[in-house]
Amino acid sequence: MPLGAFSQRPIDLVRILSYKQASIMDRGFRKVRRDLINALQSGNYLHAARASIEVKNLLATGEVSAGQLIEVIVACKGTDHQCSAHHSAPDLAVHVLRKAGWYIKFYFIEPDAWFISVHR
Repeated sequence: MPLGAFSQRPIDLVRILSYKQASIMDRGFRKVRRDLINALQSGNYLHAARASIEVKNLLATGEVSAGQLIEVIVACKGTDHQCSAHHSAPDLAVHVLRKAGWYIKFYFIEPDAWFISVHR
């Protein structure tokens, strides 16, 4: 192969894997969003104990209702979502939604959604 020439096979494989990964992540976000909305509608949610809860969790203090929070969550897209391992329980996925100045951080322990932060 001449200097500077590239095989198309590896780049095509990268394109395919990249496309499939994006669709898998998107389906994952949609399920997370659906499960979170269902938890809020059914009342299956709790609040993680933390310092500064009166500032960091407006849902816990009643300053924001479940209905108001659902409106923010419905507006979220996959690009507004991040997921990482919990710092003290690595098998637990912690989700963050950022939309229109809102910061919503939560995880699931069936059957409940646990809110860590809900604030602007």
